Amino acid sequence: MSDERVSEASSGEERGGGRAEPSHGDAVGAHSPSTSPQRRSTIFFLPPHHHHHHLPPFSVYVASQPTPPTRNPVRVAPASLAWRRKHALKCEDSFFFPREKSGLNLCSRSDNMKKFNIRKVLDGLKEASSSSSSTFSSSSAPSVQVGPQDNHLVQENLQSEHFQLCKLIPPLHHRRNLMHLGTGTKTVRHGFPYQPSSMAFDPVQKILAIGTQRGALRLFGRPGVESYCQHESEAAVIQLQFLINEGALVSALADDTVHLWNLRQKRPAILHSLKFSKERITFCHLPFQSKWLYIGTERGNVHIVNVESFMLSGYVIMWNKAIELSSKAHPGPVVHISDNPMDEGKLIIGYESGIVVLWDLKSKKADYRYTYDEAIHSVAWHHEGKQFTCSHSDGTLTIWNVRGQGKPIQTITPHGKQPKDGKKPEPCKPILKVEYKTTRIGEPFIILSGGLSYDTVGRRPCLTVMHGKSTAVLEMDYPIVDFLTLCETPYPNDFQEPYAVVVLLEKDLVVIDLAQNGYPIFENPYPLSIHESPVTCCEYLADCPVDLIPALYSVGSRQKRQGYSKKEWPISGGNWGQGTQSYPEIIITGHADGTVKFWDASAMMLQVLYKLKTAKVFDRNRSKEDKGSTEVSDEDPFAIQLMTWCPESRMLCVAGVSANIIIYRFSKLEVTTEVVQLLEVRMQYELNDMESPEGGSGEQTSAGASPQTSGPPSHPSTSSNNSDGSNMPCLKVRSTQLKQSPGYQVDLVVQLVWVSGEPPHQITSLALNSSYGLVVFGNSNGLAVVDYIQKTIVLNMATVELYGSNDPYQRQPRSPRKSRQPSGGLCDINEGSATSEDRCKSPTSDHRDNSFSRSRSSSVTSIDKEAKEALLSFQFCETFARKGDSTLSPCLYVGTSLGSVMALAIMLPPAGEQRQLQPVILSPTGMLIRLKGSIMRLAFMDSAGSLLPPANDPWFEPNVSVDGEEREKVRKRRPVSVSPSSSQDLNEGQYAVACSEKQAKVLSLPTQTCIYKHSITETSFILRADVVQMSNGVCLACFCANGHIMTLSLPGLRPLMDVNYLPLTDMRIARTFCFTNLGQAMYMCSPTEVQRITYSQDTCENLQEMLGELFTPVETPEAPNRGFFKGLFGGGAQSLDREELFGELAAGRASRSLAQHMPGPGGIEGMKGAASGVVGDLARARIALDERGQKLGELDERTAAMMASADSFSKHAHDMMLKCKDKKWYQF
Repeated sequence: MSDERVSEASSGEERGGGRAEPSHGDAVGAHSPSTSPQRRSTIFFLPPHHHHHHLPPFSVYVASQPTPPTRNPVRVAPASLAWRRKHALKCEDSFFFPREKSGLNLCSRSDNMKKFNIRKVLDGLKEASSSSSSTFSSSSAPSVQVGPQDNHLVQENLQSEHFQLCKLIPPLHHRRNLMHLGTGTKTVRHGFPYQPSSMAFDPVQKILAIGTQRGALRLFGRPGVESYCQHESEAAVIQLQFLINEGALVSALADDTVHLWNLRQKRPAILHSLKFSKERITFCHLPFQSKWLYIGTERGNVHIVNVESFMLSGYVIMWNKAIELSSKAHPGPVVHISDNPMDEGKLIIGYESGIVVLWDLKSKKADYRYTYDEAIHSVAWHHEGKQFTCSHSDGTLTIWNVRGQGKPIQTITPHGKQPKDGKKPEPCKPILKVEYKTTRIGEPFIILSGGLSYDTVGRRPCLTVMHGKSTAVLEMDYPIVDFLTLCETPYPNDFQEPYAVVVLLEKDLVVIDLAQNGYPIFENPYPLSIHESPVTCCEYLADCPVDLIPALYSVGSRQKRQGYSKKEWPISGGNWGQGTQSYPEIIITGHADGTVKFWDASAMMLQVLYKLKTAKVFDRNRSKEDKGSTEVSDEDPFAIQLMTWCPESRMLCVAGVSANIIIYRFSKLEVTTEVVQLLEVRMQYELNDMESPEGGSGEQTSAGASPQTSGPPSHPSTSSNNSDGSNMPCLKVRSTQLKQSPGYQVDLVVQLVWVSGEPPHQITSLALNSSYGLVVFGNSNGLAVVDYIQKTIVLNMATVELYGSNDPYQRQPRSPRKSRQPSGGLCDINEGSATSEDRCKSPTSDHRDNSFSRSRSSSVTSIDKEAKEALLSFQFCETFARKGDSTLSPCLYVGTSLGSVMALAIMLPPAGEQRQLQPVILSPTGMLIRLKGSIMRLAFMDSAGSLLPPANDPWFEPNVSVDGEEREKVRKRRPVSVSPSSSQDLNEGQYAVACSEKQAKVLSLPTQTCIYKHSITETSFILRADVVQMSNGVCLACFCANGHIMTLSLPGLRPLMDVNYLPLTDMRIARTFCFTNLGQAMYMCSPTEVQRITYSQDTCENLQEMLGELFTPVETPEAPNRGFFKGLFGGGAQSLDREELFGELAAGRASRSLAQHMPGPGGIEGMKGAASGVVGDLARARIALDERGQKLGELDERTAAMMASADSFSKHAHDMMLKCKDKKWYQF
């Protein structure tokens, strides 16, 4: 028979109750025709309270019988949680097998195969902490309800094997949780590296590496080629060094470890690690085409590491030997190491105290010592090796001759005021880094960071470029972390020919063109501006209409700044992935300054498409009197709180932190708006009079809406605490005309106003329907519905009014509050305990904060601590408005913070002219569904189990006349609804899906009976839930506060995946986590970075092809020609056989206690598996050579040992011969 399936009783963490579920093999509907009769097996689960008392408890009986003409689903009798716990051990011992594949394949088609696999029936019972009593039933009944009808049978194609969670190298404590999945480095991370600390560049491969204070490593090639890696220790990366054109990178960390990364694979991995135990690492230097890495330490010593074996050499430069008697005190940590460009045998070592030593590696002594009375920060060589420059803590540069002793040949204070009397200039801030780069034609470049005068208070950080007699000071928006000069040659002994400077700032990456006058910057093609203003909310849409991205790009391309360098972006290494994922993806981010950004997220890349500034709608000019008395946040009054978007009609609606809603239409034409249309809404209800909802005697201002369509109000732009502060909005809409560029153009502004001196409450939910022309929003007072076609308010209703006579709560009366809590209104976001840092993270909704505290409290359903019942979830749909209805009609479903789901019927006027004139009517239907916890998501499915999207209109150009041909064409061909419900048989029902922060329910419509129920979590709560379309079905995806990501089948609510992925350490994650179609999800993992993950097995399998390659085979440029005379007279570069000096034979072995070698996971075996393509061939050849070298080395060692043994034997034999030579035979 085909796979029969029963409902799993429980899965994952603390799940209560079993569930009856339709058969997988049955067709849609109760009566499906069977194929020819065949024999099949039937399973009976009989709990103790079943009527057949003679059968043992919960036994499984497999009986072969002919298949009847009509196939009935397998039914599972419910069993209580306490009973299941009692018999769990027996069940596990009897017939529970390892998880091999999803589903409950209980029986085989073959009669002689009696094996079956029951999966996830008792998952999590040993961790379950919930009692058998249920909030929804006084008895100990399981959390399963089966409707009386037998026609709720939907074929569900989604199985557990369709799901796998993938991310790009989680931190160590996250990665351990993914071990059982076999996942390691998965999808991608976008954005600017958070808290950068170091940088390196490969001038041949043209790859940039950035390390962070959290141990992350970001690698950038050409636009679209990025990689993210994470050190397990999460210690700060203090320095990075490329093995130039070798496909490898050395990272030095603040925990005194050094790591070698292999970049010749799509997912970089660590080959070797070295942990120093006695000394702290302060500086590293790896000469070009050398395998010996110099490591300077805090004690002032220099150690040498072989990067091939990652073993320490016995050669050590001790600080006391280096300085000898030149200083009485310790010289301080090593701050610089580099070899002379013309003589590899000469090493310059800079100490913090101001001493520089030129060390002769062969003679093992110092040739010269250079002393200055100011601390050193960096050293830079002239390419000819005869001079070097030092930068100091007093803002000076000193230039030294290598053979000169005593004083520097020149001292420069770039930003110091030169006194006329010849005295030393005033000290300036430290010059943190200097680079000295030469050109064949013209003057050298001296580039430095820091060194500004102390009297430049408030001046921004600067990069100074000195070229000949000109000095350019380039101001930066953020402090400079590091900078690198990009040069044409990787050889340090050739003319450098600098062409660009890469400047790493705390929150930005800037590349400056040195070849053009004025030093313009390159236009940055990476998506590094996500954090330009702090992200406050996100939306993610996969598989959206194909014409959306071109439309957004066309209007966004006109927003680009001018004045960029005309040259190509210089960081151009790597190759794009070869993935076949083709569906369009869009990410929308809302920001604290009121901007909304649209990003193209297709094919594992991220590129900004369009930027909308919502703050333009409001008047920013406030008088001093207003500012003195305002309770509005002066820092971020325009911050985006919520967003809702209809991709088909391109309608956009945003809710701001200052209790405002803006509705936008998309247009390709520029338009000037004379007056911004404005509606003002009063949504303030007296709390004390409404404490007892059943009384209903409170003052309700549902009719108190004051629509204004003629223009903005004339009252002040900000509100005060005065008693006459009624009808004041938090922001003033601009009264002057507004020029609106192509793109999103404001259609209507809705503002909640102050009532009786009280600020409006925070907007907690928002929804838009383009087919109905309605926008609905809610807060802790109630909901309001706006008709944006007629620019009117059609409903303004308190939450209690939605219940009518069905209010289930017996609320305890409380004494009147003396003052409203600061968190009650959006307009006083700076009051209370919230710091500006918390606010910048984003204005998060009150209900979400309450859900944190509420879910952790012992009383989940009590509302004693709740001020109001907030509206959290809306869903428009064409469904059955009332119980027993036989026709579909437009409806609005509403979910509240106390677990109630209610419905409003919508009566729309006929389309056309009547829609412009007749009012839209909404009325409660009396439906009430109760769930445990706040309602997170509502959705609808048809009788076949397909998702029903809300009805929508196609996009049309709004800036043409009403009588225009284009509008008429669109109106004529516009469908009433694009949802499948319009074509389904009226006799067929629908399913309503409701997910709260604790559980999920599926209702059968129009009967409104609960047919499936699943307790998702008892001890934690859900932060985000989305009903998503997968490639072969629909599922409910949930992100839980305890870090679990779960998926449930729909409508059957079978657990398909439960992964302990990401413990909630930051509210930013909860605020920005989004699921979307086809198994994609995202969240802000830091204030500057977006982490994308996938929970689709198909995507996980294709990730290897979709990822780009960092390493590409490139010929190393030829070494500079020494020239005839230099070769004749020995003026060229002097080479050095470092193996002769640092090898074990010459230098011996280093002390084992100094550092510990740790092989990495990406060793030779890992490289074998990762190598692929042309790069893989080269990598395999390299690996083969390495292996051959290893074997040859081992052979040499064995040969040497055998020769030593033979010499020893020969010597002993010779001694014995001499001893016995003169003895007679009888003397032996």
